[in-house]
Amino acid sequence: MRIDPAPRRTEEAAAKPFRRRVFYIPGYDPFHPRRYRELYRKEGADQARLSGYGLELKPKSTKGPYGWHATGLIGGRKAEADIEVLVWSDIVKRSMSETIPATYLQLLRTAWAYIGSGALFRLMRLRKGPMIAALYPILFLILQLLLVAGLGWGLGALVAHVTHWTAGMAVFAAVVWLGLRWFRAKDNKVFAWYLMHDYAYSAQEHGANPPELEARMAEFRASIRAALDGPYDEVLVVGHSSGAHLGVSILADLIRAEDMNGGLPAQGPKLAFLSLGHVVPMVSFLPKAQRLRADLHYLSAREELTWVDVTAPGDGCAFALCDPVAVTGVAPEGKRWPLVISAAFSQTLSPEKQAELKRRYFRLHFQYLCAFDALSGGPNDYDYFQITAGPLTLAERYRHRAPSKSRIERPVNRYTTTA
Repeated sequence: MRIDPAPRRTEEAAAKPFRRRVFYIPGYDPFHPRRYRELYRKEGADQARLSGYGLELKPKSTKGPYGWHATGLIGGRKAEADIEVLVWSDIVKRSMSETIPATYLQLLRTAWAYIGSGALFRLMRLRKGPMIAALYPILFLILQLLLVAGLGWGLGALVAHVTHWTAGMAVFAAVVWLGLRWFRAKDNKVFAWYLMHDYAYSAQEHGANPPELEARMAEFRASIRAALDGPYDEVLVVGHSSGAHLGVSILADLIRAEDMNGGLPAQGPKLAFLSLGHVVPMVSFLPKAQRLRADLHYLSAREELTWVDVTAPGDGCAFALCDPVAVTGVAPEGKRWPLVISAAFSQTLSPEKQAELKRRYFRLHFQYLCAFDALSGGPNDYDYFQITAGPLTLAERYRHRAPSKSRIERPVNRYTTTA
């Protein structure tokens, strides 16, 4: 008697692990990507222990950028994830290699880019936190200059009184120079110089991407496109901080190109985009950001992907719960994305953890990539490790999730032209 093999195939399909390819796009970060692997390893182990599921990391099994392999066992289902970091830290490092005088010139140019264009005043209507973060490096660097100049003036005047005015001027110049070098060397405590370079990089072209970044984004797009032909159930792109607006443009370009060739593979992996702690308005509100505004407009109406945007009011460096498409003023009639939700630090972190992270603003900006010790469970909670190494697609996980009621959608941008 012939036995129909269909039931066996069904069982095999059920036993087959869910497979995902993850591309992580960092923000403006000069560090080696192993930093993200170690963060994932440590925080993933904590989240797995807290939430009661399995998570294991191994060396990567694919060619290409720096990454690792994660295996998740969640709810009795197994998932395999190849996670890769799309590296642009070399570009960041080169942009941070400015001399001290050049950095102060950057300060003036960046301040004028936002104030002269009126973008600063529009951004202030959204969230105070990121505006304080934007003004912080400017004010801090000016304060540092005033402090060393005051000290140098006092010592120089004393030396000039005892010897000659030329000696006093030499002392003044030396104190200012050495003092600013000392402040820059200690910047890993206050991040003023780092943030200055960050904002200056976005502002240098008034919102347009520098050529070297456009070239790197094209390489990223090719890697993502190749994965869509692979044996995966989902291809997930994660953009954190300024990596979020890079992800918008990369995916918009990818879908446009595929549209010209008949569209994405019908039987291929699901395409998903997770934007975390975005700072999109810092770029999209600048006058020459037509490319980004066009990409926001385009991507927000596409059915080829699922786009979920996660921020939290407790993150003072992000435009929390600001719909990046709507506030930029480029929402199309058929807008579908993003689904704007909150990581709700006040609810998903214990009081002890909140106290530990209080005033650690830079660390809070990375909390989306870390463990939450007060999750209530369920598919609607934000869990970075279940999203990246779990058995549900982003679309399945948030299929019934309503957007945050406190999201901000009012358009306040002065510049709405698109390329």
